Amino acid sequence: MKKIKLPLLVFFALSMLFVSLSFVKINQQGELPRSAGALYLQYCASCHGENFERFAARQWVYGNSVQDVVSTLKYGRPAIGMPEFGKAMSDSEINTLAQYTIENVARVPAIIPSSLNVKDTVRSLDLDFVLEEVAGGNMKIPWGMAFLPNGDMLVTEKSGVLYLVSGGKMMVVDGLPELFVRGQGGLMEVAVHPQFEKNSLIYIAYADGDASNALNTSIGRGELRNGRLVNFERIMRGIPGTNAGVHFGCRIVFDKDGYLYFTIGDRGRKENAQDLSNHCGKVHRIFDDGRIPTDNPFVDVPNAVKSIWSYGHRNPQGLVYDRKTNLIWSNEHGPKGGDELNIVMKGKNYGWPEVTFGINYDGTIITNDTARVDVEPPVYYWIPSIGPSSLAKVSGSRYPGWENDFLSGSLSFEYLERTIMKNNRVIATEKLLHKIGRIRNVVQAPDGYLYIAVENPGKVYKIVPVN
Repeated sequence: MKKIKLPLLVFFALSMLFVSLSFVKINQQGELPRSAGALYLQYCASCHGENFERFAARQWVYGNSVQDVVSTLKYGRPAIGMPEFGKAMSDSEINTLAQYTIENVARVPAIIPSSLNVKDTVRSLDLDFVLEEVAGGNMKIPWGMAFLPNGDMLVTEKSGVLYLVSGGKMMVVDGLPELFVRGQGGLMEVAVHPQFEKNSLIYIAYADGDASNALNTSIGRGELRNGRLVNFERIMRGIPGTNAGVHFGCRIVFDKDGYLYFTIGDRGRKENAQDLSNHCGKVHRIFDDGRIPTDNPFVDVPNAVKSIWSYGHRNPQGLVYDRKTNLIWSNEHGPKGGDELNIVMKGKNYGWPEVTFGINYDGTIITNDTARVDVEPPVYYWIPSIGPSSLAKVSGSRYPGWENDFLSGSLSFEYLERTIMKNNRVIATEKLLHKIGRIRNVVQAPDGYLYIAVENPGKVYKIVPVN
């Protein structure tokens, strides 16, 4: 038999490959079609749960027909923070994913039981602990927690209720301002003035609207007297307002000198974070009555918002002041990948969206830059994103082995993240309370005990070490 020359064999093989591929539809990225299950895990699971558990409320805001879901997937729903995937998937993949999602959501029970028995002893690398439930009732999303000098606890419910927890009983605090609940916005943070015993002041962060119903984050304060908020005043409202329902921030802390710091996210518009003429994508510093300190970094910059302390943030939902080191730390949500832990410093640019370790939810590139000489690098970043919801730095002797470490809730994966620190550097992480639910907040009370707030059903637990 006459031998076929190698080039002819190569030509024949390539021809057969071309013929075979001609029967397979290529997606918009030049790849073979992916399965619906793979698409769901890649693009949807971090927000909606690996097992569709966050669809349990059946709240199909924009309809649940195949056509409705296809439209939602392809074009997104910016008002509720749903990205568009028309650039990341082919039409056939979107159609397949829509059908797959509808079919699986129909099988999800109304309430997904936690895989964690909260009565069990939890074994950490450095200590054991149990959880003690201290608040529950009808809460769905407990968002903020703060403590009064007498040990009573204040808890905000995102839907617009402020609770006072005292002696094991939960009481509703009246006198809240009008607020709006949309997407990620509603009643968010609560904080207690350092001189509460003298002035009875508490502070809240909330989504606030104007005549056009455009929302942004507001900070207000009032006196807590006999279970009611009186003499309430708004001391700051972020500009510009927008109809988007995402990235409101907002955490509040006081430093040792009594300055108030708070966060506002970019409100779903990346360009806001680098623009000093608006409040969005920034950490702010004000006096306790809303006045602007004259030593803020941008008070003399024309058209700049005078309360800005740092900028280039995406959506900081953790903020903590470390009295021992006089440092302010934050964590913030990245896009798809690139959540960050930062030391927040005066006048610094933290890069978003020009410098980031994340990519767009639809799989496209935001920027190729992960560092730049004029941008403050993160102390640590998470890939994949954990969805950090809060931040607490452990101090004191209640939790030996955890001192100086950070704790944060993971909204995406429903666990408590312990970030183990040494000399202000992350040396390891530990996942605790796996699948307890979306941990919205972690705080350390003045008596040294740690508390976590978990969503749906809303519960507040005290972390009690076991000797």
